[in-house]
Order: sequence, then structure tokens, then C-alpha cells
Amino acid sequence: QVQLVESGGGLVQAGGSLRLSCAASGRTFSRYAMGWFRQAPGKEREFVAAFSWSGGSTAYADSVKGRFTISRDNAKNTVYLQMNSLKPEDTAVYYCAARGGPMMTVGDAYAYWGQGTQVTVSS
Repeated sequence: QVQLVESGGGLVQAGGSLRLSCAASGRTFSRYAMGWFRQAPGKEREFVAAFSWSGGSTAYADSVKGRFTISRDNAKNTVYLQMNSLKPEDTAVYYCAARGGPMMTVGDAYAYWGQGTQVTVSS
């Protein structure tokens, strides 16, 4: 089993930066692929970024490519999402997710989820 806790959300002005963290606990953390998803009020959950330890592969949604960076520190059992050049449309609850297999960009493929952290970007 894997438990995930997100942190680092908050209020930021457009053009600013935030770094989200996802602390994980549970067995064999290193074998899991990790993903970040977000959900704005009244919107469907959408993929943001994902990381695969095997091969070090990453994937990003077109809307965040070049602005967001996902990384992972196995020694600290923590996954990060560095968010730069934030826009008001980035406002959402951000969720960390994990799955015991290859990196995927579909939320239904992830078995473990954190409770989310709110990111609000003012214009």
C-alpha cells in the first residue's frame, strides 16, 4: 500500500512560481510511477505531468510543457512539481497519484491518490 500527502499549494500572482511536494509512505516506493493531476471547479480532472523511475521518463500536458517540471527523490520518498510562469488558468486542486507499473497519462490507471493541495493564481 502507498499513502500520499501533497503540500506546497497556496496563493501566487500570475507569473510567479510554486513547488508542490508529494510525500509517500509504504512498501517499495521506488517501483511506482508517479503522476500529477489537477481539477478546477466545475471541470473534469486533467493530467498534468508524470514520472517513471524506470528509464527516467517524463510526460507533460501541452498546457504546462515548458513551465512545469516533475522530479523525484527516492531517498526522501518525495515527488515534486515545480511550477513556473503560473497563469490564472492553472488554478485548481492538484493531486499526486501513484501506480505500480509504467507511467501513464490517464487518471483511471492510478490506484493511489493524495487528498490534494489548492493552487490559486491571481491575475
